[in-house]
Amino acid sequence: CSGMAAPTKAERTACWGARDEFWQCLDSHGDDAAKCEKLRRAFESRCPQQWVKHFDKRRDFLKYKKKLETEGYSPPEAAGKA
Repeated sequence: CSGMAAPTKAERTACWGARDEFWQCLDSHGDDAAKCEKLRRAFESRCPQQWVKHFDKRRDFLKYKKKLETEGYSPPEAAGKA
């Protein structure tokens, strides 16, 4: 543990709210981070840095999972060709 105090309930709620607003912005702008810069800064300022990293990875994972569900898995073309 980094010695930081755990965020209070209000801080967690603010963090999650900022994350949700940022993610909604990305969704509505085709993941164009430049259009969501203000929300990104709010997200980073309201959440512990470790959480920001975690949520960034989580979003990537969720997008990947959704892509698999909608498009299915397609193996790389070169696979299996020796």
